[in-house]
Amino acid sequence: MTALRGWAWRVGCSLALIGGLWAFQKPFRVYRSLEAYDDIPLPPDYQEASEWVEARLMYPQHPNARFGPRGNRFGGFGGFGRYGPLDWREGGTSWTQDYPRADRHFAQAIRRLTRIHARSVEQPVNPDDTDDIYNWPWMVAGEMGDWKLTESQAKTVREYLLRGGFLYLDDFWGPEEWDRFDETMKVIFPDRPIVDIDDKDPIFHTVYDLDEKYQILGQWALNRNGYMGQRAAGTIARWRGIYDDKGRLMVTMTFNSDVGDSWEWADSPAYPERFSALGIRLGVNYVIYSMSH
Repeated sequence: MTALRGWAWRVGCSLALIGGLWAFQKPFRVYRSLEAYDDIPLPPDYQEASEWVEARLMYPQHPNARFGPRGNRFGGFGGFGRYGPLDWREGGTSWTQDYPRADRHFAQAIRRLTRIHARSVEQPVNPDDTDDIYNWPWMVAGEMGDWKLTESQAKTVREYLLRGGFLYLDDFWGPEEWDRFDETMKVIFPDRPIVDIDDKDPIFHTVYDLDEKYQILGQWALNRNGYMGQRAAGTIARWRGIYDDKGRLMVTMTFNSDVGDSWEWADSPAYPERFSALGIRLGVNYVIYSMSH
């Protein structure tokens, strides 16, 4: 009986801990998307507690962002809405590129292709919510030539990563966008190099053996004849990352590829299946790696 009571006490404590973590998580919220999605219904299980959630990092705009005051936007307003500048904390800026369609398609892929119990909707995470960020051990961000974290936000992201978090960064192209991306990355980790990930690294072999990796083009880069758009022309795909002191990848990046679009348009007959096939497999590997390393 004593052993049984001890087992019951441990189980009770574990359930209380899990319940406590859920209690401190920020509630789910939908933000406006840069791509003006307004026709994506919430699935009925959107509030389901699960093992894994596709967390998306929110971030402030770089002053020279491609989708910003000096750039352009699908609706032609640059970084401005109808009544003035957009507030990144309310959505509609670069961090919402591909959101939420890509996130929900990828969550669906995780549910179908693995035994992970994944929530069917994403979780936008504001780095200023310093207590909340640690609730989401896997985060993705896109349009990385447009981010510019404050020193305080960079410090929070650095601590998140050193505590075991995983950050996947995608969809930035060419030397100009790389320089804007690296400006913030150097604030997060001024002393840790960005390296090309070796083909033999476990991250490419956790579920799928990704021995053939090719550039993943976005839907925007394809015209009706399948040729690259100007932004992608002449670029070479690079698979890069940052390791911690124990040899664990804690930041990964797909430079000169648009994996987010390969998730976003995975259900479109007009988008090449080969891009979604690699993009989803890559994402699955990254998720399993992050949960096992």
